Amino acid sequence: MKESNVAKKYPWYVKIFFWNQMRRYGQVLEPAKLWGRTPKVFAALALLYGAIDRRKSPIEPSLRSLITVRVSQINWCEFCVDINSMMVLKRGNSEEKLSDLESYKDSDLFTEREKAAINYAEAVTLSNKQVTEKDREWLAKYFSEDDVIELTGLIAFQNMSSKFNAALNVPPQGFCQIKR
Repeated sequence: MKESNVAKKYPWYVKIFFWNQMRRYGQVLEPAKLWGRTPKVFAALALLYGAIDRRKSPIEPSLRSLITVRVSQINWCEFCVDINSMMVLKRGNSEEKLSDLESYKDSDLFTEREKAAINYAEAVTLSNKQVTEKDREWLAKYFSEDDVIELTGLIAFQNMSSKFNAALNVPPQGFCQIKR
C-alpha cells in the first residue's frame, strides 16, 4: 500500500502500542501502522486481541498459534503466516509440525484435539465449506461449549485480521524464515 507523502501523525495511545511492538518485535508491525490510521478502531482491535490471546484462555497457546497460521494460509496473508509461524515455534511446536499444517489430517504430529480444532477453523474460514454436525461432534469430544465459543472468536478474529492484511497486500516482515 502506498504511504502518503505527509508523515502520518498518530495519537499518543497508538504510539504506546507502537513502542510496545518495537520492544517486543524490534519493529512496528505494518498492520498496526494501517490500523493506527483509525485510532479508535485500532485501540478496540488491540484490546480484543489481548482478550483473545490471554494467558488464561482455555485454548492452549500452541494450539491458538497453529489455528492462526492455518486461517492465514487459507486467506493468503503472507504477513500473518510469517508472524504467526514465529509464534508457533516460540510456543513449543516443531518446524516439522508447522510444515505439516496444511496436511494435518494425515499427519501423526497432531493430536486429535488439534485436528478437531484445525478442522473447525477450516470449516469456519472456507467459503465453500460449512460447519457440519459431524464437525461439532468432533469438537465436543475435546472442547466444552465455552471453549468452542472462545475458539470461534479466535478464528473470526484471525479471519478479519488476515483478510485485512491480504487485501492491503501487507508484506511479511521476516519473523519466520523456515519454508512452509
